[in-house]
Amino acid sequence: MSKKNKKEDIEKEEVQTPQTETVEVEELEVEEQTVEEKLQEEVQQEKEKFLRLFAEFENYKKRTSRERIELFSTASEDVMKTLLPVLDDFERALSHIEEDKEAEELRKGVLLIYQKLITTLEQKGLKPIKIEKGDVFNADNHEAITQIPAPTDDLKGKIIDVVEKGYQLGDKIIRFPKVVIGQ
Repeated sequence: MSKKNKKEDIEKEEVQTPQTETVEVEELEVEEQTVEEKLQEEVQQEKEKFLRLFAEFENYKKRTSRERIELFSTASEDVMKTLLPVLDDFERALSHIEEDKEAEELRKGVLLIYQKLITTLEQKGLKPIKIEKGDVFNADNHEAITQIPAPTDDLKGKIIDVVEKGYQLGDKIIRFPKVVIGQ
């Protein structure tokens, strides 16, 4: 019986061994799947972080290039602002010289210098804001100095006189036109 018992014990062990091995193999497979899923989640999170970082960097590049272009286009703003009174003086001088018939040669010289100055400033991006008498007053684009009674009803709320020209540098207004409005 001892031999028989030994044989049965050996057979039982053989039978039990495959079952425990399959259970252990299944447990290992489940652990591998969870590890693999965790790794995939980590990879996905890292991809998302990378994409966000890349998008932020692209936005930064676009913003800085836009700011650089804007800086170059308006870098001369201070110089232009200081030259605007000189332009005003030239315009006043030309209007007074036109009245004097004896100063024809002087008028030609002043006009030549004025036109050269205007041309040079326009090449650098300075443009006068075009305003005419009778245009509708817009507080966003004009600076009202005073209001006077409108000579006619159709001029109420409209520009009656332009006291000082306005200028813009590129798309930015550097001096608003000063106007008189009809009341």
